[in-house]
Amino acid sequence: MRPSDLLCSRPQGLYCPPGDFFIDPVSPVDRALITHGHSDHARSGHRSVLATRETLDIMALRYGADFAGSTQAAALGETISLNGVAVSFHPAGHVLGSAQIAVKHNGLTIVASGDYKRQPDPTCAAFEVVPCDVFITEATFALPVFRHPPAQDEIGKLLRSVEQFPERSHLVGAYALGKAQRVMRLLRDAGYDKPIYIHGAMARISDYYQGQGIDLGQLEPATVEAGGKADFAGAIVIGPPSTFADRWARRFPDPVSSFASGWMRIRQRAKQGGVELPLIISDHGDWDELAATIKETGASEVWVTHGREEALVRWCELEGLAAKPLHLIGYEDEGQ
Repeated sequence: MRPSDLLCSRPQGLYCPPGDFFIDPVSPVDRALITHGHSDHARSGHRSVLATRETLDIMALRYGADFAGSTQAAALGETISLNGVAVSFHPAGHVLGSAQIAVKHNGLTIVASGDYKRQPDPTCAAFEVVPCDVFITEATFALPVFRHPPAQDEIGKLLRSVEQFPERSHLVGAYALGKAQRVMRLLRDAGYDKPIYIHGAMARISDYYQGQGIDLGQLEPATVEAGGKADFAGAIVIGPPSTFADRWARRFPDPVSSFASGWMRIRQRAKQGGVELPLIISDHGDWDELAATIKETGASEVWVTHGREEALVRWCELEGLAAKPLHLIGYEDEGQ
């Protein structure tokens, strides 16, 4: 069996003809296997969805209980047969519930990574290397310039700034699913025990994380309706990056603008975004992690998707691996 007979690109996304299912389809299909809950991978409207329990719960929180016709929870490591094709879910280390999907048929194994990272993260299960013949890797930060520092070092920068400017609030931009909760947990692990103020858009997801046993400490709402500017002097406030330009952000005292993202490695991008305190904290693998992961899977062929595809394809070729870009459309950057 050729790899392209087991998984191939369709306008809706990656499709498995013998199993008759899609992985992370970008439009409604009959059967969808979902790697994680970010909106560019997990969309509503499918007839049936197979994903980890956490991903299904997160989709229900984001889209409502009727986000799909039917759902099935996959336990990590469990093998499920779909029309004779064996599929299994394995930790991806990206966000809570995130998984790589292994597809096996006629002696061939293809692993679709979804999004993944290798740095330690107590808010989700650690990435697991899955041996395979073909590895489908993301390439969000697949350029040598992207080498992420330890996340705890970046949190140290934030805490030093809070200490240096006690009269100012620190407004940290972080995506509502995964990144925000990781920043909260990193702060707690660094010894920060004061309340963390959060935008309302983060409340339900953060409550869910807490309900899954991930201790984020005391979280308080930071809303326009409650309190005054003086209440937030010296406070750390976490909100979605999209809220920084609206009325909500203007209520905080002389805020230090911060943003937690792998893109903060590019100083010009931080400057253009008006970010005073860039925090290089990414939920994706950097150049070294992507290269190491490809080698560790033992794959002889690599398919590269949604990101800096050409650079990683070229690296694979120099390493003697067959490689190609998939050019899948519809995957953006919700969880960088």
